[in-house]
Amino acid sequence: MRFLEAQGVAYETFTYDPSIQDGVHAAEAMGQPVEQVFKTLVVQVGKGDHALVMIPAGRTLDLKKFARAIGEKKATMPTQRGAEAATGLKKGGIGALALTHKRWGVYLDKSAEQFDAILVNAGERGVNVKVKVEDLVRVLNARVIDAIGEEGADES
Repeated sequence: MRFLEAQGVAYETFTYDPSIQDGVHAAEAMGQPVEQVFKTLVVQVGKGDHALVMIPAGRTLDLKKFARAIGEKKATMPTQRGAEAATGLKKGGIGALALTHKRWGVYLDKSAEQFDAILVNAGERGVNVKVKVEDLVRVLNARVIDAIGEEGADES
């Protein structure tokens, strides 16, 4: 939130029980549409580099589609422990806004473009911020890509 304030970006804060660690239940607890709440996933690309991908909470990241979209041959998901070690944040509290110092590539699924604003994790379990999509893309220098799998599957 300090990062957004420093960038002059307006946001709205939503809180929920920090014991909730997945986006679908977080959306329900905040009373927000699940397709407008985006989870942040840590992905390994290239030779051990990391990237952050924000996708709708109830959807699955298509790793092959993601790798193609960013010009990589392969992308893999680290274990929960690996993601926590790489970010210094706990599952349910990983958010791109809290990781700007990492200078990792940040990607946003194109489904976000159907909304004026989306909710993303603020870098702490139980706290999301609602930010205009254009502001989020600008301050994170995020690339908008097609990264989600077919409807129906969920991998929290």
